[in-house]
Amino acid sequence: MTVNMRRMYHITAFGWYTVVLVSLAAKHGEELPAGIFPYGGPWKYLTFLNLLLQTSFFGLAVVNDLQRGKESKSILNIRKDLLFSVFVFPVGMFVVLLFWMIFVYDRELVYPATFFPLWINHAMHSFVLPVLLGEILVQPHIYPKTKHALTALGVVGLAYLSWIIWVYLSVGIWVCPILGLFSTAGLVGFFFFNMSVVTLLYLLGDKLNSYAWGKRHQ
Repeated sequence: MTVNMRRMYHITAFGWYTVVLVSLAAKHGEELPAGIFPYGGPWKYLTFLNLLLQTSFFGLAVVNDLQRGKESKSILNIRKDLLFSVFVFPVGMFVVLLFWMIFVYDRELVYPATFFPLWINHAMHSFVLPVLLGEILVQPHIYPKTKHALTALGVVGLAYLSWIIWVYLSVGIWVCPILGLFSTAGLVGFFFFNMSVVTLLYLLGDKLNSYAWGKRHQ
C-alpha cells in the first residue's frame, strides 16, 4: 500500500472515531435508561475506554504519517506501534468479541436499545474489527517481547478490574449487568477467562502481523 493510501486510511479512521465520540458527547444530559448509572461517568465502561484508545491511536498515526524522513525508525512510530500491538488490537478485538457473545445470550445485559442508535452500537462493537484488521494490512507493526506485552496487559487489566470493583462497592451496581449473575467464585473465573482471551488476541495480532509482513519487519 502506498504512503498516501496509508495516510488516507489513518485520517479516515481517526475522523470516523471522532464523529462517534462527538455523537456520544451530544447525548450528555439525556435521561439514562435502566442499567446505566451516572457514577463514574462513561469512564467505567470498557467500550468507551476502547473508543478513546482507538481514537488516540489513529490520531497518533496521522501525526506520525506527517513526519518527514525515516518515520519507521522514529520514537513516535515505535511508541505508536507498541500502543497498537499491546493494547489497541487485543483490547479492541476483545470488546467486539465479548459484546456479541453477551448480546447473543441476552441483549439487555449489554445494549439498552432505547438509548444508543443502531449505528453507534455497530460503531463501538462491530466496525472496530474490520478497522483493526485493515490497520494490520496497511503497514507492519513492531511487537515487543511477549512476556513484556502480557505483563503490561495484565497490569492494565488489574487496574480496570479494581476500578469496576470500586464502582460496585460505591453504588452497589455492576458496570455490566451480567456480572451480577455470578457468584464470587464465578466472577474470579470470568475475569481469568477474559484475561486469557485478551492474551490469545494479542498472540493473534502478532501472528497476523508476521503473516502479512514477515519477521523482517518486526
